[in-house]
This record gives sequence, structure tokens and C-alpha cells, in this order.
Amino acid sequence: MATTRTRPLLILYFLFILDSILISSISCPLHQKQALLEFKSTLNTIFGSVPNPEYPYQFEDLDSWNPDYDCCSWDLVNCSRTGTVTELDLGAVVPYMSNLVPVLCDNFTSLFRIRSLKKLDISSNDWIGEIPGDRFRNLTELVELRLRNSRFHGTIPSQLFDLKSLRVLDLSFNKLNGSLSPKVGKLQNLIFLNLNWNSLTGNIPAEIGNLTKLRHFSIRGNNLFGRIPSSIGNMKELQSLELSGNSLSMQIPAEIGGLPNITILDLRSNELTGPIPSSLCNLSKLETLRLQKNKLSGEIPTSLFQITTLKDLFIGEKGNKDLIWNNRTKIVPRCSLVQMFMPSCGISNEIPIWISSQKDLRYLDLSGNQLEGRFPDWLAKMDTYGILLSDNKLTGSIPPPLFESRNLAFLDLSGNNFSGKLPEKIGNIKSMRMLVLSRNKFSGQIPMSFSNLKSLEFLDLSGNRLSGDKFPNFNDRRLFYLDLSYNNLSGKILMNLFERIEYLFLGGNKFSGYLSWNLTTLVNLKHLDLHNNDIRGSFQDILPHIQNLEVLNIRNNSIEGFIPRRISNLTSLRILDVSGNNLRGCIPQELAHLASMIEIPPPISDFGYYDGIYNTELEIQDSIVNWKNSFQGLSGRRLSLYSFLDLSDNKISCEIPVSLGNLKGLKVLNISHNNISGHIPVSFGNLKGVESLDLSHNTISGSMPPSLAKLGELTILDVSNNRLTGKIPMGGQMDTMNELSYFANNSGLCGMQIRITCPEDIPPSKGREEDGEKQSWILWDGTWIGFLIGFFSSILMMGYSLNFLPVFKFW
Repeated sequence: MATTRTRPLLILYFLFILDSILISSISCPLHQKQALLEFKSTLNTIFGSVPNPEYPYQFEDLDSWNPDYDCCSWDLVNCSRTGTVTELDLGAVVPYMSNLVPVLCDNFTSLFRIRSLKKLDISSNDWIGEIPGDRFRNLTELVELRLRNSRFHGTIPSQLFDLKSLRVLDLSFNKLNGSLSPKVGKLQNLIFLNLNWNSLTGNIPAEIGNLTKLRHFSIRGNNLFGRIPSSIGNMKELQSLELSGNSLSMQIPAEIGGLPNITILDLRSNELTGPIPSSLCNLSKLETLRLQKNKLSGEIPTSLFQITTLKDLFIGEKGNKDLIWNNRTKIVPRCSLVQMFMPSCGISNEIPIWISSQKDLRYLDLSGNQLEGRFPDWLAKMDTYGILLSDNKLTGSIPPPLFESRNLAFLDLSGNNFSGKLPEKIGNIKSMRMLVLSRNKFSGQIPMSFSNLKSLEFLDLSGNRLSGDKFPNFNDRRLFYLDLSYNNLSGKILMNLFERIEYLFLGGNKFSGYLSWNLTTLVNLKHLDLHNNDIRGSFQDILPHIQNLEVLNIRNNSIEGFIPRRISNLTSLRILDVSGNNLRGCIPQELAHLASMIEIPPPISDFGYYDGIYNTELEIQDSIVNWKNSFQGLSGRRLSLYSFLDLSDNKISCEIPVSLGNLKGLKVLNISHNNISGHIPVSFGNLKGVESLDLSHNTISGSMPPSLAKLGELTILDVSNNRLTGKIPMGGQMDTMNELSYFANNSGLCGMQIRITCPEDIPPSKGREEDGEKQSWILWDGTWIGFLIGFFSSILMMGYSLNFLPVFKFW
């Protein structure tokens, strides 16, 4: 017999068993099961017609969606106790594939028949089309809606603001990434596909304030513009507001400072102007504030450091001079920062000592300010993960305590006035992943202890006074970026590198000797810059066989030989600079087969270094090229926008291959200062992307082809010191080519650009008038001469008659 103590336990157990029996006997409604099966069938129909051998099982997550079983037992589906479907977790249900076939919004309309949904996640599936707001309006019980990482376009539909129960609304990152597969053409039901709009655009509607229960709102990474509506201040339960990566403008509304529960405020990477509202200091639960990469101005409120919950602070942007830091204000912070990023915020004098009170600080960025003095010992002892102090006025040497750090992974001291030798103990920082000491005054040899930095991935020592011909062993599996350019390093070219290296900058030194064959072992190399050294060898022998090579710069060396035909095998090559060498022979036809010079790839995002917490853009070495007749640096992070071919200042001869006109992606073509003859190819009119074309100082003859008038991007054309004749083409950009020196020493050229009238431009009517005038002159002169001759003849005849008349009369 059960005791009084055990009876309640038996009752609870009985109720649990009864509840389990009742739940197991309840199945999801038939119409909901059919809606889900229709969704699965639609995906199978789309992708079944376009098989992908890389992913033979495309929808493994939907394998459990068997019509013979209750849909509440399926993966990715959750139901209520009554058996109705309440949650669908369909994020990335279509796995990532190269050349992914897009899915039109109409293909998931069956899901809208499940009106009991409280949570719907269809993110990361590459849906294309406008967000069907009229259909979402029917899902009145929605609490969580996630549509991120897709290709939705158009404006945010107003119907979403009728979903008054929403707690989470995520519309972030709806941008088109990459290119569509040609397999799109196999979608037989596809009538019209417009990809001109590939992200959400328009304004953030003021109706967003109607969602008073919303806790998380994200529209990051779209193309929204206009002001941030002040109605956001009505959303008192809001905990995170993420509007970054758009084009939002005007001032930050002060009403945001009235959100009592907000912990994350992310407004970075927009075009916001005006001051930082002082009302933000009232956000008593704020943990993360991201305002960087805007156009903010005015004084930075120091009261932000009184928010006790603040952990991550991001303000400022490199190069922004409109933010003002009150250097006279004494800071006694109440916060405990983990990340403090304040680049270009007008902070001057020494590094603020109050930062030493931040015992949890892991990342510090004070780059681009006006800091002076030495690197303080207290900062070296803080054992942080990352310190960025670039582009200040700091002096002295690197403090020894820094070499005892156990966790320092990122150190950027570039663009200061640090001096002295690099200490041998620098190799003790075993956790170092990124070390940037460029543009300082460091001297002496590179310490051999660099060989101990086994975690090092990014090393930039460029622009110093380092010397010597002995180098540490950089043969490490992690190192992918090495920049030693613009120093006084000598000896043989550095080749003891591991195959992972992708970026190698050794230009502007005193390296000499022959380039080693080991270069070919660097199979991942993308960017090789050896310019301004004394490297020797035959180009056909040292040309690397590296398929990934995008940039090859060996300008101003002592390279001989010729350009081999196999250069066309470097299909990724976009920038080739072999100027200032001793190359001979002809320009090979095969140069025109360089695929990356024919079509420029779509722009890629800025190069960044990311480890899960720390995310910053690095100063990738600029590529110094002869850009429009002057040597300039092009951003290393955006080299995918450029394509250059510079063969100038060699001894190349023969004629210009007609096939060079195929290189439509070229921005710069320079073949000046050679012995090239023949004519300018008519095909050069196909170089639609070229901005600078330099053919000067050769022996090119004949006329300039009229097709040059089709070059709509052309800003510089230099054909001086050749043997050109005839009329300079007119029309388009050719009408702006009026720099006389760019046409000099071509005795046969004429045209309005050089203010020499061509014979064929003399109007025919002018010639006829002159002929008429000549004929009139001859006729009038003849008339007067005839008149005078006739007049004097008459006089003589009369005199003759008078002499004979008397004789005649008397006879």
C-alpha cells in the first residue's frame, strides 16, 4: 500500500504517462503535412533537373520528411502539444554549392498555409524576389522571423509591421554574392528574372515603431538609405538594434537613448552625420556600441565610459578628422572594456593612462590619432590580444615587457617614429599571428628569432632601414603574407619560404643575383613584387609556373631574354610589370590570352583579418605602378579592380599584335620606350576599360585608327616620339586629348587637339571663292587692258587718217 509520501509521486508519474500517450496519439493536421511535402517536392523538382555531382544528396535534412510518418516527428519541424506545426527551422536547407541555382520566392508559398507558425527561419537559401509581405501578414502568430543571407530585393514590406507578436526580425545580408549559374536557364518555369535589385533598399519605414514587442531587429548588409526613424524609440523591449552596412544618413535620433533594455547598438558602416547623441549615455544596459565608419562629427561624449555594462566600444574611422576628443577631460571610467576601438578620434598627447584600469581589455585600437611619447610599459604588461597604434607620432623602442606576453596575437605599430634595432627577444611572443612594424625607423638585421614565431601569419616590416643579407627561416606553414620591401636588404633573393605564402613583397631593396627556380614551389603565390632590385636571369627561364599568380612586378631589374609564349598559362594574371629591364624580341600573341586581363572579376570585399572576435582591415601593401605617367600606389586590398600591362623601357621590337585588342579589362597599357614598329592596331578600339594608353618613344608609323574614339574611359593617350601621320581621330574622349606633349615629334600629325588644321579639313567652298576671285581678277584686268589697247588703237588710227586726208581731198 502506497504511503502518503509516495502517493504524489505516483500521481505525477501517472499524469506524465497519460500526457505522453495523448501526445503520441495526436498527429499534425493533414493540410500542414501536405504543405510541407509540397515545399520539399518543389525543391526536388528544381534541383533534380540540375544535378550536382559534388552534392548528390542535396536535401539530407529533409530525408525524414516521409508522408508515412507524423510531420511532428520530422527533422526541422516542431509542434505544439496539440499537434500543430509551430516552428520551421529551414535555414540553409539547400546546402551551399558553387554556381548555386537560385530559388524564386514563389517556390515556398506553400509554407504560408501553416498559419500556426510562431517561428520561421528560411535564411541562407538564396531566395530571389521581393519579400511577399501580403502572405506573411497571414502568419499572425509569428514571434520569430529570420530571412537573412538571401537575395531578397525591393523595400521592406509594410505588412511585416502588422505582425504585432514579433520578438525577432532578421532581414540582414540580403545581397547578391558571386554570379549565377548558367544552369538557371534550365528552370523551365522561369519567365523573367531581374537581378538589377539584389538587396533590400528604400527607407526604414516609420511603422517599424509599431512592433513594440520586438527584442531583436537586424537589417545589416543591405542598401537601405535615408534617416533612422525616431519611432524606433517606441520599441521599449528592444535588446539589439543592428542597422550596419547600409547607406543610412542624417543624424542618429536621440530617441534611441530612451531604449532601456538595449544591449547591442550597431550602426557602423553607414553615412550617418552629426554628433553622437548624449542620450546614448542613458543606455544603462548597453554592452556593445558600434558607430565606426560613418561621417560623425563633434565631441565624443566621455560619459559613455560611465556606462557600467559597456564592454565593446567602436567609434571613429581611419582618416576621419571631424570627431573631437576632449583631451583635457579627466576620465575615471566605470565600465570594464573588452574591446576599445577609437581610430582617428583626435586623441593627442601620451596614450591615456586611464586605459590601464581596464583589466579585461583584450583589443585596443588607437590608430590614426596624434599620440606622442613612448610605448608605455604598463600597456606592454596588460597581456592583451591585440594592440593597434599605427599612424601616430610615437617614438623610442619596443618595451621589453611586451616580449613576455603570453597572449599577444596582433600588433600594429606602423607609421610611427619607432627606432633602434628589432630586439632578438621578439621571437618570444609565441602567440603572435599578425606583426606590422612598417614605416618606422627600425635598423639593423632582421632577428633570427622570427623563426620561433610558429603562429605568425602576417608580417610587414616594410619602409624601415633594415639591412643585412642573412634572414630567419620563414619556412612556416602558417605564414601567408610577407612584406620586406623598401629597406636596405641585400644578398640573394629570399626563397626559404613555405608553400602557403600568398603575398610576397621584396621590392625596393638591394637584392641581386639570379632568381632561384624554387620560386615555382610557391604554388599558392598570388602577388609577387621584386621591383627595383638587381635581379638577373632570362625571363623565359625565371617566369614562375604558378596558376594562382595574379600580380607579377619585376620592374627595374636586370632581366634579359624575351616574353615566352607560355605566359598565357598564367590565367589568373591581372597585373604584369616588366618595365625597365633588357627584354628583347616581339610581344607574343599569347599575351592576349590572359583571361584575367580580358574580363575583370567582380569586386571583392576589403581584405580583413578575422579570428572570431577581432575584425580589422590591414594595410595591405599598395602596388606601386606607372599609373597615368606617374608612379602611384594602388590599394592592395582592391587590386581586383585593376588590370595592368607594362612592357615599357625595354628593347622589344616588331609590330604590335592585333590580338592585344582582346584585353578589354586593361586599365593601363604601356609599351613605350621600345623599338616597336608598324601601325596602331584598329583592334585597340576594343580596349573599352583602358584609362591610360602609352605608345610613346617607338617607331610606330601610319595614321591613328578612328576606332580609338570608342575608348570611353580613356584619360591619357601618349603617342609622342613616333612616326605617325594623318589626322588625330575625333569624337568621345579623343576630343579631350589636348596635351600637346603627348603628340610631340610626330611631324605628320594634324587635328584640332594640337591646333594644326588638316588639309582635308579646309572647306571646299573656300577654295571655290578663291578661284572665283582669281577668275574675276583676270576678267577685269583683261577688260581694262582691252579697253586701253582699243583706246590707243583708235587714237593712232585717227592720226593716221588725218595725215592722209588732204592728199586724198586734193586728188
